[in-house]
Amino acid sequence: MNASTTLKSNVFVPVLTLPGRKPLLTKAGWSAFMVALIVVCALAPVLNLWVAEGSVFHLSDYAVRLLGKIMCYAICALAMDLIWGYTGILSLGHGLFFALGGYVMGMYLSRQSAGADELPAFMVFLAWKELPWFWALSDSFLATFILIFAVPGVVAFVFGWFAFRSRIKGVYFSIITQALTYAAMLLFFRNETGFGGNNGFTDFKRILGMPLATQEMRMALFVITGCTLLGFFLLARWLVRSKFGRVLQAVRDAETRVMFSGYSPLPYKLTIWVISAMMCGVAGALYVPQVGIINPVEMSAASSIEIAVWTAVGGRGTLVGPIVGAFAVNGAKSWLTVAAPEFWLYFLGGLFIVVTLFMPHGIVGVVRKLRSKLQGNKKAGVA
Repeated sequence: MNASTTLKSNVFVPVLTLPGRKPLLTKAGWSAFMVALIVVCALAPVLNLWVAEGSVFHLSDYAVRLLGKIMCYAICALAMDLIWGYTGILSLGHGLFFALGGYVMGMYLSRQSAGADELPAFMVFLAWKELPWFWALSDSFLATFILIFAVPGVVAFVFGWFAFRSRIKGVYFSIITQALTYAAMLLFFRNETGFGGNNGFTDFKRILGMPLATQEMRMALFVITGCTLLGFFLLARWLVRSKFGRVLQAVRDAETRVMFSGYSPLPYKLTIWVISAMMCGVAGALYVPQVGIINPVEMSAASSIEIAVWTAVGGRGTLVGPIVGAFAVNGAKSWLTVAAPEFWLYFLGGLFIVVTLFMPHGIVGVVRKLRSKLQGNKKAGVA
């Protein structure tokens, strides 16, 4: 912000000039974005569908499923960055919103597998005679699409309204979000609630009337997930660079000063909280058809904590960092749970401690620091 003075009626009046709006992405940023889009929409399908399986360049079906799953996790990490990195609200309950989106999609897929006039398999096993009322719209893809946004959004709005109005924040807010998620997990574990109990939903066969287990459908879901991640990244970038985003960062840094400046933090915090929850709901809905199962374990405390770990490892407050963190941590998990499964949880805990103590800005922060040093050395060499 630049300050200058102007003469008005022989009195110098200060004039404040607000900074101009920065572009959504730099040229290098747009180049990287386009490369990512080409990899997701063109390169990956070619390597999986048209390159022979024996070739070193072939992208296996296992890799497609794994990368698709990690991209869903990356959407959750990006959502976490909006509320934690840019608003200063640490949620330990985002696994709930992820699972709610997954359950909405799982209900639709279960109806698709059972047939239009049949009950899902778990209801038949439990000798149910009719669908519960909340399954009424589960046979419609359009209704399912709307509910994927609406269910996590409404739950987040109701919870956030009471929490933010009561000015609950800090560690107390984190504990309450985890308690909410744990309570929901216990509820979904019960058979009588109509969500499949501890087994959840599985054995999906069709989506939109088409077989789900084909190579082409798996790749289509992969492409949709990748495009959704990139789209949410642009949305998040636009939000944090707008006036709305600047207020969020002001709330993060000094909420009391924001209130004294005439802004009410409540609508800003509530809005970004609901947006973040809906992003996680979409991630859960994309996760279910690719993994083939959804159960209450996705609401466990560990699942929500892992989302925060991905964000911290990558670098919160950067948008790119959480995506990097999700790929790095889940890539390591995929390898380590096979090579040494008994050490995975120790590795995860140690990683979080190392990042907290020695890498407060995460992987992206380290890369930026190294790049600044290299540029400084080059300038010193030129001088």
